[in-house]
Amino acid sequence: MSIKVPLDALPATLAAYPWCYLLTVGDDQRAHSLAVPTVFVDGRFTIPAGRTTRANAGSRSTVALVFPPASGHDYSLIIDGVAEVDDEHVVVVPTGAVMHRPALPG
Repeated sequence: MSIKVPLDALPATLAAYPWCYLLTVGDDQRAHSLAVPTVFVDGRFTIPAGRTTRANAGSRSTVALVFPPASGHDYSLIIDGVAEVDDEHVVVVPTGAVMHRPALPG
């Protein structure tokens, strides 16, 4: 089950999610994930990142941020975005967001 999240609602929605995974794709087309704290200011995430993550985001700017739920019955927050590399950081501007959870039996 997915629920669209308006981008202007992200600051309030993010209050429940202190960290996320930044997902990028490498030259070998394999996913690369990095667990990072949530820092969302002025409509963008500024994420300290290592060499591999910065290289991936520099080559393929479409990224995703996945904020896991506190339990299996809560919603994950998934944000698509466009990334730019800035020194030791990846800066992500959100382009879309959804709350998602599996349709669990019972």
